[in-house]
Amino acid sequence: MITLFAALAILSSTPAAENLAIRAEILHTQEGAPIKNGVVLIEDGKIKAVGTAEQVTIPTGTRVLRAAVATPGLIDARSTLGLTGIYNQQGHDQDQQDNGGAVQPELRAMDAYNPREALISYVRSYGITTVNTGHAAGSLMSGQTFVVKLHGRTPDADSVKSPSFVLATLGPGSLGRGPGTRAKQLSELRDVFRGAQRAAKAGTAKGQKADALQLVITKKIPLLVTAYTAQDIASALRLKKEFGFDMVLDGGAEATTMAAELRAAKVPVFIHPLMQRPNGEAQNLSYETPAKLNELGIAFAFTSGYEGYVPKVRVVLMEAAVAVANGLADADALNGLTLGAAKLLGIEKRTGSLAVGKDADLALFDGDPFEYTSHCTATVIDGKVVWEGKR
Repeated sequence: MITLFAALAILSSTPAAENLAIRAEILHTQEGAPIKNGVVLIEDGKIKAVGTAEQVTIPTGTRVLRAAVATPGLIDARSTLGLTGIYNQQGHDQDQQDNGGAVQPELRAMDAYNPREALISYVRSYGITTVNTGHAAGSLMSGQTFVVKLHGRTPDADSVKSPSFVLATLGPGSLGRGPGTRAKQLSELRDVFRGAQRAAKAGTAKGQKADALQLVITKKIPLLVTAYTAQDIASALRLKKEFGFDMVLDGGAEATTMAAELRAAKVPVFIHPLMQRPNGEAQNLSYETPAKLNELGIAFAFTSGYEGYVPKVRVVLMEAAVAVANGLADADALNGLTLGAAKLLGIEKRTGSLAVGKDADLALFDGDPFEYTSHCTATVIDGKVVWEGKR
């Protein structure tokens, strides 16, 4: 009986896929110019057709959702959602940090993710459909992230990519949890990666920790390094050069001062939440950083990030809106929430834009998504309406 009730609960929490049509006064596909009076036709969870109302015929009996503006489902490129809960109570819904060791790349986000966390339904009510989530910064290596759709079923059913990154933290964020100085941080990481290289060469890599490190040094997944200051960003780039792994910078309050180096190393940035508190290592963060990174030709995506205080999970739509108010063009902000983010996560073949054959992930709004007075009126994931109303 328990198994039956559990199955029924999963089914009831996730609406079944249905054939849908989305009609929008302005349709942003991220595959070209916005379409006026646009239509997206959805069948079996996939996009069957995209075009103008004159080009796409909606079959009789198809449910139609209308919006002033429709976009691809929004993507949060770095979060602790599902490991962090809505109440922010340690021992209750805070599973995003483990202080058991300084180097723990083997910890899998999927094993800690709670798909029934109330914060997930809150976040998707803002049009967010996909999240790269995992352990918070804080340990020298704190675990792995995974990319998940916000259906609210099970971690395995909702997973898009697992693992997606191994996490590392440089600077004050991990000082004291093992290494006590920056030199010790780099020394310990060198030992970790040299050991992984030797094990790979000798064919002696064994165990979960070794498996995780092999993924990085063989470039199967990147290392996601949280670093805020120019000093720590430079150290991260030094490690990348020494060991040849792929890397994405997370945080990057002073990323613009390292623009030439980031561009030369082909390292994109998962930018800190724009409304993060500007203190400590993040004292030089700026609302204008996304606009400046864009001008400098450095790829970036928006994140809800993590802070030790509250809120531990933010809403990336609001963070992007702040960037728009501070010099970033609307089109570039939307890219950092959709196709641009999907490309940096390696999931662009499935989501991030509205094209035939892709997953039917959409966000519907009653006005400009970056305008404070606008609301998300519906969120669709894999052709399922997971939110409808006004947020």
